Amino acid sequence: MKRKIRAFDPPVSARAGLIAKTAIVSGPPARTTVSRGAALALAALVLAAVAAGCAAAPAPRPAAPSPHAAARPAGADRAVSKSQASAKTAATCNPDAASLAPAGPPVVTPGSYMATIKKQGYLIAGVDQSTYHFGYLNPLDGQIEGFDIDMIRAVAKAIFGNADKVEFKSISDAQRIPAITSGSVDIVAHTMTITCQRLTQVDFSSVYFDAHQRVLVPDNVVAPGGLADLGGQKVCATTGSDSVNTIEDYPVRPKITAVQVPFWTDCLVLLQQDQVAAISTDDAILYGLAAQDPFTKVVGPSLEDEPYGLAMSKQHPDFVRFVNAVLAQEESDGAWEASYKHWVNAAGETPPVPRYAS
Repeated sequence: MKRKIRAFDPPVSARAGLIAKTAIVSGPPARTTVSRGAALALAALVLAAVAAGCAAAPAPRPAAPSPHAAARPAGADRAVSKSQASAKTAATCNPDAASLAPAGPPVVTPGSYMATIKKQGYLIAGVDQSTYHFGYLNPLDGQIEGFDIDMIRAVAKAIFGNADKVEFKSISDAQRIPAITSGSVDIVAHTMTITCQRLTQVDFSSVYFDAHQRVLVPDNVVAPGGLADLGGQKVCATTGSDSVNTIEDYPVRPKITAVQVPFWTDCLVLLQQDQVAAISTDDAILYGLAAQDPFTKVVGPSLEDEPYGLAMSKQHPDFVRFVNAVLAQEESDGAWEASYKHWVNAAGETPPVPRYAS
């Protein structure tokens, strides 16, 4: 594989003072725009894991006093942000059944948006590069991989007959919707929850993964109630994620302060530095962070249902129907379950039953 490295102006990052972006090209390639800072962070983790196999397990953290546990208000187990609560009660919106039904098998027809993508030579996908198991940069081969990435590769294969015909663009949570509405990407696969508010800006596929918001804390912290036990403390989430609203609106006193950063790995760094008491987001993301730091644990009840969808422009309903046909095919032929077992849980899971608005 040939690797072509291009230098760009480095942005500011909580993880590294200098970041370079890399485009990886080979044959009819899957090309990737990635952060060197994330690569170095993940590489360090891999090396630490290898070293752990050759040395004694590190000593656990010393016991820490339990954070102040405020009284749990009624209904606290399923706190919902005010903005989302009002949107979700709207009769016209059901995030679980808001997408367009497939028009048939995934076929590229003349004049369709899929034909436009095929003409440009590759599918442009906005993805994460720092969410372990879903979209992350493998430091061993420089490739972005994970459950979300498998979904994108399935779409590319349906268009081109070649799953490698993808240009991956690494984006943050806050950049997901702008990337779609500006036309800089064709599709976003980024552990993105379908919400009524987001449905006013972009279209989504049918639900391809069900997650639930919970809390990650250091393993020496006693917080069985999750956010209910973190009143008056700082909890980290990414800018642009719906997790921020849940944290800020959680009915506990004193109020929790939401600390916002670009990437979930930034949250992990803040947690390791004791600058925040916890991280709160989808359990799928939290388990990936816990796999990277064995001194953390996922706690508390489910706070929010988080149905994931692939995001696309409202200008291309034919593409939405095409993608839903691809997902239906992945779910029926066993490819979805194989990917789930590989990346998420070897025990397997039944795919979400697709529901459509029309």
